[in-house]
Amino acid sequence: MEMDAKGVSKGKWLFHEEFDRTAEYLSNHKKILGFNPFCYSVEDTNIENVYRWHFRVTDPQNNPLEIIFFVEQVDELLVELPEDMECTDPDELTDEMIRQYTVGKKIYWKHYPVTSRIADPEKYLFEGKAFGELEMHRVKNKTRVHFDLKIDVRFVLYPAFRIVPKKILRSMTNSTMSLIMQTATNMMFNGISKDFKKIQHL
Repeated sequence: MEMDAKGVSKGKWLFHEEFDRTAEYLSNHKKILGFNPFCYSVEDTNIENVYRWHFRVTDPQNNPLEIIFFVEQVDELLVELPEDMECTDPDELTDEMIRQYTVGKKIYWKHYPVTSRIADPEKYLFEGKAFGELEMHRVKNKTRVHFDLKIDVRFVLYPAFRIVPKKILRSMTNSTMSLIMQTATNMMFNGISKDFKKIQHL
């Protein structure tokens, strides 16, 4: 029997580092996911801005589960012009104006559907969907960071779990997955902090 499991993790941090360096560092999600204890690899694909995330976790029977995500990354600069400066067409903004009036940056991660079959339950290989936002805002000489990640994984239940009512099992699974994800997120930002002067968990 197949079942969908959903997990979420989030957090807010204050980086004691100026915005440009923080944004450049966190935009490299290959690097930052390298601090996630469950992330085995992040690879480029032949599609622009689409990546293959490979995660490894262990199930209750100590079997290694392999979960593959195909994720598209979209970057968006947050530009705030002075009230006396009118601009109806973003293409009219010069590079200098963008540099001067950028107040933040948003990175979106969204599931990218692929046609090839990925899941192979007999080999403990499953496909997941990931959706996330990483938002950074300039705060004087510091940077406020908000992280939000949601995943959805379809997996096959072992016979021993099929006696548990599906509603209860789904609730238990979602809670456990969110707890694991939140722990991994905290560990990831703790790893990132070693490359900065100070990171404050808000």
